[in-house]
Amino acid sequence: MMSDFNAEIKTTLDVLKKKGIILYPTDTIWGIGCDATCAEAVSRVSQLKKRGSEKSFILLLDEGGRLPSYIKEVPETAWPLIEYSTRPLTIIYDGAKNLPEEVIAEDGSVGIRITNDEFCKRLIGGLRKPLLSTSANISGKPWPASFDEIDPEIINGVDYVVNWRQNEKAEVQPSTIMRLKTGGEIKFIRR
Repeated sequence: MMSDFNAEIKTTLDVLKKKGIILYPTDTIWGIGCDATCAEAVSRVSQLKKRGSEKSFILLLDEGGRLPSYIKEVPETAWPLIEYSTRPLTIIYDGAKNLPEEVIAEDGSVGIRITNDEFCKRLIGGLRKPLLSTSANISGKPWPASFDEIDPEIINGVDYVVNWRQNEKAEVQPSTIMRLKTGGEIKFIRR
């Protein structure tokens, strides 16, 4: 079982390192992803989802210690929120840096989630960069609750479909999204 897991990590990393886009399980719902620092791959994800450039993406990191590499000033309030959140939490931070404009919102912010999913953590650790994560659906259509609900257009449009957790039918929800201003002000976007 572990050798399958490790082989799947290696295969997926090979695709990501060649500017590929993947369909993969996350700590929330199935997602479309790529190396978040690769503008070319991010643009391909937008085209596949038929998504306007005005909508920003969520990025996944494997640990909070990597946040300062991509956020100019991480508010102190972020640390206890990340540590004590009982469900997946995406925080929108002001002052994105070291990222392509394709993943940064017009106001200079970026949404980042520290994942607790072992598969995603290993991918990000191996890639040594944030992983783009967006729901595996065409923009405007419902997000898939399981792999079986993913539109064939999405499956056929990615470079690699991860062979991990495809049979899971667990109750899944997208992450909570909150906006965290540099001064510590919090605003919930999605609960």
